[in-house]
Amino acid sequence: MPLFTKQTERARAALDAFYGSDLTTALTRHQREPPAEGALALFHEAARRVPAYGRFLAENGVEPTHVRTAADFAALPTPTKEDYYRRHALPELCWDGRLERSDFVAVSSGSTGEPAVWPRFVSDELGTAERFEQVLADAFDGGARRTLGVVCFALGSWVGGMYTTAACRHLAAKGYPLTLVTPGNNLQEILRVVRALGPLFEQTALFGYPPFLKDVIDAGRADGLDWAALSLRLVTAGEVFSEPWRALVAERAGMADPVRSTASLYGTADGGVLANETPVSIAIRRALSERPALAQQLFGEPRLPTLLQYDPCHRYFEVDGAELLFTGDGGVPLVRYRILDRGGVIPYARLLAALRDHGAEPLAGLDGAPARDLPFVYVFGRTGFALSLYGANVYPENVAAGLEGQDIAREVTGKFVLELEHGPDANVRLKLSVELAAGCVAGERLAQDVARAVRAEIERQNSEFLNYVPDARRTPEVVLLPLGDPGYFPKGVKHRYTR
Repeated sequence: MPLFTKQTERARAALDAFYGSDLTTALTRHQREPPAEGALALFHEAARRVPAYGRFLAENGVEPTHVRTAADFAALPTPTKEDYYRRHALPELCWDGRLERSDFVAVSSGSTGEPAVWPRFVSDELGTAERFEQVLADAFDGGARRTLGVVCFALGSWVGGMYTTAACRHLAAKGYPLTLVTPGNNLQEILRVVRALGPLFEQTALFGYPPFLKDVIDAGRADGLDWAALSLRLVTAGEVFSEPWRALVAERAGMADPVRSTASLYGTADGGVLANETPVSIAIRRALSERPALAQQLFGEPRLPTLLQYDPCHRYFEVDGAELLFTGDGGVPLVRYRILDRGGVIPYARLLAALRDHGAEPLAGLDGAPARDLPFVYVFGRTGFALSLYGANVYPENVAAGLEGQDIAREVTGKFVLELEHGPDANVRLKLSVELAAGCVAGERLAQDVARAVRAEIERQNSEFLNYVPDARRTPEVVLLPLGDPGYFPKGVKHRYTR
């Protein structure tokens, strides 16, 4: 089949290189191959071979042959999902306009539940596999310890579970003593397979969204499961969590060293896994959690972002204002893609020097974990108004329809504030504050009606919410507030629907 010979040969070469290289060689290539040059080369190839990107450049007045330097590259327009991906037919976003040259697709839901489909080929998974390899080898000593990997992300067409499974199977094929089981986000099935298989391995790694993994740990404890005996490890993705949350979960799971037992990934359906926590980045974040003034000086906000390291040859990050851009290859190659996450990048040496200037030594006490000279990326989250619950984006548009039913609409104004509330047990839930219409009063029955209607609408519109969030966490806690409540609905102020 000559049509696919070039694609399969390229994939075979990439797979051979991945399986034949050690992690240190892979993570030092940015010292041999300048990442900016690789990003520029990807731009020129995409401009020539991706029909949608060629049109995007023409519409923005860009002549590709005039883009020769890093400065030229930094002036290129920045596509987004709305003005690039959704404006073109899916094949036109792919290399040579051929969707069939990808062998798999990942799906993510938007604010209306309309799926976004991101194609990839088997070789596109290797960069993500290296992010998992960093976690497994550098933090968990997974090259030497027999590891049971339990995929607790939702399975199906959604990106998290299938991508995690595919990437980790590459590591097993590479020679890591890693065996996977995929119960998905079925809590009782997770506990069943952990009880049956965990004792046969030297450590057990759970992969999933932070609040769900806490639910798993709490349920196991309540059922008498000895997590400490399983030498538990956690790999999370999708949400920012606090260092006190990490410490609490580590204590409940019997993990004596959270720095070497946990890791968060920064991943998206469009970009794969872009970056990952390392023992160095976790140690730094833990130190900064006790130095809020220094954290604000470094990151520009009075809250602590997720702090990770990344391979700039895999995903080339830039910052425009306070927003992250990345460039990377894939089934749909993306150049200076605006992912709508707020954050920034800091070179390795610069961040360590800043910490040392303030009396912190982040590399102390790492217990032999590698300290790799890779840049840091920090992430606050999306610039829009979505909240992330169990890895599912929950949008105001999902909520609004629940307030528009005839019986409810006459009692409320339609204004609301959606937020995440952490209870005394560190569990997270949706809190929905709703403004009452003039002359209406709060009542338990109305609050329950609103909660049921809103839940039903979110489930109807948002497949990620329905499949990611446990049933017991999907009903929001509804608080009914009087018209013009100064704390939530002040008059004369542009309203924000999330906090």
